[in-house]
Amino acid sequence: MTSINFMLSPVALFAAVSVPQVLLILLSIVVVVVLLIVLSNIHIVPQGRAFVIEHLGSYSKTWETGIHFKAPFVNRIAKKVNLMEQVVDFPPQPVITKDNVRMQIDTVVFFQITDCKLYAYGHATPMTAIENLTSTTLRNIIGEMELDHTLTSRDIINTQMRAVLDEATDPWGIKVTRVELKNIIPPKEIQDAMEKQMKAERERREAILRAEGEKKSAILVAEGQKEAAILKAEAEKQAAILKAEAQKESAIRQAEGEAEAIRQVQEATAAGIRMINEAKPSEAVLTIKSLEALEKVADGQATKLIIPSNIQGIAGLAASIKEMVTEVPEAEAPAEKPAVKKTVQAKGANSK
Repeated sequence: MTSINFMLSPVALFAAVSVPQVLLILLSIVVVVVLLIVLSNIHIVPQGRAFVIEHLGSYSKTWETGIHFKAPFVNRIAKKVNLMEQVVDFPPQPVITKDNVRMQIDTVVFFQITDCKLYAYGHATPMTAIENLTSTTLRNIIGEMELDHTLTSRDIINTQMRAVLDEATDPWGIKVTRVELKNIIPPKEIQDAMEKQMKAERERREAILRAEGEKKSAILVAEGQKEAAILKAEAEKQAAILKAEAQKESAIRQAEGEAEAIRQVQEATAAGIRMINEAKPSEAVLTIKSLEALEKVADGQATKLIIPSNIQGIAGLAASIKEMVTEVPEAEAPAEKPAVKKTVQAKGANSK
């Protein structure tokens, strides 16, 4: 009997169920379907995202971050937009420089979507358009530069490309924030030439640095010799000055010593005269002193002596000496001394 019940048709089963039960089942099905439709039209927009909503095929609004409900069957999500900054790396593009050098350059573009409506309806394939625009702009810029200028002007190329791309993508709701040249790949021949040039430049710099080092070394040696010569000359000058000062001091001391000796001799002579005057010598003593002085005068080389007749007075003796003449015959032999003749002429009548 159980197997027969399972083999009954759906119509038989529906007939076996009462009408209220059928209505309840249908209502439950409708409620479940409505709940599914309602739940399927509830959407949560995450941070950094935005949804473009269309109403019966035309743009209606843009959902920002949060929870939203979409009217079923009449509204639909046309496009989900990423509002964060994005980067796209384009493959290498062949370009030709002003001096006809062909090379490959690949670029990296940083962009951000600022208007979801323009991005959704401005262009069908905006990334393809940006790639093609990047390629053509790059060819235009590189075509006005020579190879050496291209290799050293990355910042200029990046700035010009960013300005052109930003202006071109503005109607599409896209803001190009930065453009970078990732790689500049010249031909193999150019790379070999650049390596040789770089090697020659390094060798030239090495030679210059070596020459500058030798120059500085020679300058330092010359300056050292100059300083040594200057110091030597200053030392000799200082030594000469000290020597001259020593000689000057010695001469001064010697002169002072001689002056002191003369002064002491004069003082002694004056003291002797003073003592003689104090002793009041007699005429006999004065006569003896006169004879002693005459003896010393006679011991010289003079051949003639003139003395006063009154030999008793010392004052008269000093005033009467008139002539002392030395006569040396030139014809005589040098070994023989000339005879000294001393003549004394006495004046006066009172000689003893």
